[in-house]
This record gives sequence, structure tokens and C-alpha cells, in this order.
Amino acid sequence: MAKINFVDHSGETRSIEAEVGSTVMEAAIRNSIPGIEAECGGACACATCHVYVDEAWQESVGAPTPMEEDMLDFGYDIKPNSRLSCQIKITDALDGLVVITPERQA
Repeated sequence: MAKINFVDHSGETRSIEAEVGSTVMEAAIRNSIPGIEAECGGACACATCHVYVDEAWQESVGAPTPMEEDMLDFGYDIKPNSRLSCQIKITDALDGLVVITPERQA
């Protein structure tokens, strides 16, 4: 299990335990994290699971794939640290990960 910290746009933090091997989006849905809609169910076919990866975690999480970058074009308020949470696989190295949910999803 890995601890994932979700910070909403108002600064409230919700910490959850997530299974290694699942995605950040799956963990968010299982734990009813507000701000993650996941309309496509994790197929990288929308941008409704958009998050901002905390600067300290960007290198560990890695860069988006070209397909993910294309989907991010449909997101709301995209920034350099934007990622789709359905594309972030949870590993032991991501224990403590901090992601911020945007004010709204696209």
C-alpha cells in the first residue's frame, strides 16, 4: 500500500491508502475523492481525472505520454505539472505522493 495525498483547490487534504499497481484515479474513485470524475473510467479518453502533481513528486511520477498530452488539451487550466490520474501507476516509490485537484474538471 502507498499513501496518496489529495489536496483540493481550497487546500483541504485527504490522505488515503492505495494499492500498489492501481492508478491514482482508481484509488480516488474507490475512496470518493472529490474533484475526480473519471468519466471514461481510466481509458485515457477524456480529461476528467486531471490533477496537478506536486513539484517535489514530478520527477518520480514522470512525464505524460504523447497520448496523455493529447487528452490534457481538453482539460481545464492545464499547467506544466498537469497529469491525468488514470495514467499514474502507483508504486512503492510513490508512497506519500501529493496531487492537487483543479477547481473543476473539463
